[in-house]
Amino acid sequence: MPGGVAAYRGHVRWGVVGRVRRGTADDPVDRSDVSCPPAQRLSGWPARGWTVPMVALLVAAVSVVGTHYAAKQVHQPLDAPTLLLLFVGPVALLFSRRWPAPALVVTTAATVGYYGLGFPYGPQFTAFAVVLVMAVVAGYRVLAWLCGIGALVVYFLLYWAIEHGTMGWTWVLGHVAAVAAILALSELYRVHRQRVAVQRRIRAERERRQANEERLRIAQELHDVLAHNISLINVQAGVALHLMDQRPEQARTALTVIKQASKEALGEMRSALAVLRAETYAAHSPTPGLDGLDELTGRLVSAGLPVRTTVTGAQRPLPVEVDLAAYRIVQEALTNVYRHAHATEAVVSLAYRPQLLTVLVTDDGTGGPGPTRSGEAWPDPDAADPAADGDDPIGAGGGNGIPGMRERATALGGSLTAGPLPGGGFRVVATFPLDREAP
Repeated sequence: MPGGVAAYRGHVRWGVVGRVRRGTADDPVDRSDVSCPPAQRLSGWPARGWTVPMVALLVAAVSVVGTHYAAKQVHQPLDAPTLLLLFVGPVALLFSRRWPAPALVVTTAATVGYYGLGFPYGPQFTAFAVVLVMAVVAGYRVLAWLCGIGALVVYFLLYWAIEHGTMGWTWVLGHVAAVAAILALSELYRVHRQRVAVQRRIRAERERRQANEERLRIAQELHDVLAHNISLINVQAGVALHLMDQRPEQARTALTVIKQASKEALGEMRSALAVLRAETYAAHSPTPGLDGLDELTGRLVSAGLPVRTTVTGAQRPLPVEVDLAAYRIVQEALTNVYRHAHATEAVVSLAYRPQLLTVLVTDDGTGGPGPTRSGEAWPDPDAADPAADGDDPIGAGGGNGIPGMRERATALGGSLTAGPLPGGGFRVVATFPLDREAP
């Protein structure tokens, strides 16, 4: 059967536009446009267990009362065969959700037989019209058209054979127009339901895509925050172990930095997990930006890495995504300086131009042990830890630091270059086009 809305009882399920397949772990079924079992929504009426019985009862009442009135006008009694044919349609209507095709065939036969055999005129065709609409909406379009056309042909033949009279064109065209109108309205309603179903799926897909993008953003943010804070913890733990006996006050400072960094990392993890566990897209907490640069550099200064910041141009609000990307690139670059460069100083330069933002992070590191603020060499955290296996816990040297920064910049139409300086040290340069106003 072509796609449509049909019965959902037992083991049979039909989709709104096509067959609904069973979902798998890799290809789940989209049920976003189905708020209740399709069996209860075949005709688009409210999904209640008593809907179809109530409609069938109403159709039966209209058929009996209307036909009784018509029979009185011609002084023709309603005998048992007449009542039997009158009730065939409403009874078939009761089963039209589960079996639309058989219900349509039975109702068509009863309607044609009733009128073709000369029983009293009345609204007996009401059941036929309702079941015809339900069959078209359910997807039995060919069968519905065949039943509609076939009913007219058989009815005309029976009338001609029994009455032995001619049929006027007005009378014929009236019957043809009535059936054609029912079929046309059924098709319009079917198309309307398909469009509604497509819009629901598109909306659900858009919401899922937004949720996935948000989760990906949170995961990336979590990676950046953890990389920064765990780097501080790793290095400061080595400092504390190295200075615990000779300089306990400096070891205490290192432990304070560890406490602050671990607290921030835990807070970020809780926020990220709350979003990742959410089933629907939700607005996230305010994202960091370049206005938090002083706090970032302050933590690094407290940890022993002097950082100097310079700003050129007219500082102004930036688009949220540019502000966040620039902040994360500075954070990642300074984290790499802190972890690997052993520099005595890092410099962060921000250049605001009318259509461009340039972020520059440089250091004077040599790649070897550099001096601390006390003048002594930085201790090697792995060497200070007898249990260390020599691997950077965040993937030193082979991680996603520079590729991740470049990805952030290029995603916004910018660029990023990174490499050693001729006289020693390292440089990271990121540019972002500013061709639109900040929200």
